[in-house]
Amino acid sequence: MKSVVITGPGTTEVLEVEQPTAGPGDVLVKMKACGICGSDHMYTTYGGIPPRQGATPLGHEPAGEVVEVGSEVTGAKVGDHVVINVMATVDGLLGSGGAQGGFSDVIVLKDARAGVQFRVIPDEIPWEVAALNEPMAVARHATNRTGSKHGDKIVVFGAGPIGLGAVLGFKARGAGHVVVVDIVPNRLEKALLIGADAVINSADEDVFARLVELHGTAAPVVGVRGERPDSDVYLDAAGAPAVIATATSAAKQGATLGIVAVHKKPVEIDFGALLTTELTVVLSMGYPTEIFEVTDDIIANWRKYELIISDRIPFDRVQEALALAATPGAAEKVVVTFP
Repeated sequence: MKSVVITGPGTTEVLEVEQPTAGPGDVLVKMKACGICGSDHMYTTYGGIPPRQGATPLGHEPAGEVVEVGSEVTGAKVGDHVVINVMATVDGLLGSGGAQGGFSDVIVLKDARAGVQFRVIPDEIPWEVAALNEPMAVARHATNRTGSKHGDKIVVFGAGPIGLGAVLGFKARGAGHVVVVDIVPNRLEKALLIGADAVINSADEDVFARLVELHGTAAPVVGVRGERPDSDVYLDAAGAPAVIATATSAAKQGATLGIVAVHKKPVEIDFGALLTTELTVVLSMGYPTEIFEVTDDIIANWRKYELIISDRIPFDRVQEALALAATPGAAEKVVVTFP
């Protein structure tokens, strides 16, 4: 069978590898769709992930069809459509340094348990949408980490897939008003389509002034200088230093700043100026419990999630898909599909 493997710094190859087999406790899954994550490009740039440097299988946003079920496995049958918890695969993180990757014709889930390594989903969910389950779990964990409450006023910086997934996550948590900030007009249009209440183009609008207009003015507090927007939660899904500067300068007393974006360089923060705001800062990584929590929302609202996908490219053009996803500004969310 074919599998995409990082074979050196900046190099991926589609290799012929031995197809896995299923033992009594395993489930064999034929891949039907697998999304491309920004980390795939990062892994490739570094030549893979130890201990599989130079031989790292790629793909960690998979969805597929069960083609074989071991005799000891319950909760699955041949023909089931499944999403996969890539952090629970027992032979290493699927597509992130493990023995297998989602950009393969077939994968095997060893010691497979329903609700742990996989979850069965309705057949009517499009494969490409099912492949969003993993990144949307990342976004859902970020929203959960902020502890947002019903009625909160939210600001999401970055209208990429994680930012858009966060919009849906905040709405599911009962947010009262969600604003999305970005500099790309078509991304902002998509944010409105999936349910954002307002958007701000920070390339030509004053973010601070617009937030005051949209969320009102926070009550004055001794030690917090100047008028502040009455926004409760800020989420950085963009990874730009300007986001941190904007959010910290705007934060009212008791606000929360969540960071799910990857910052590749250190960011300077004036903690002295922040002290009286009592700003809560939380960081978010992965999805300790959210991988199948978000599945319910995808099943219920899959048409909204489908809007996040920008490009669907067949597996026989996977190298083209990887190059497209790695080109800044060329695509929003690329999903590779399998026959």
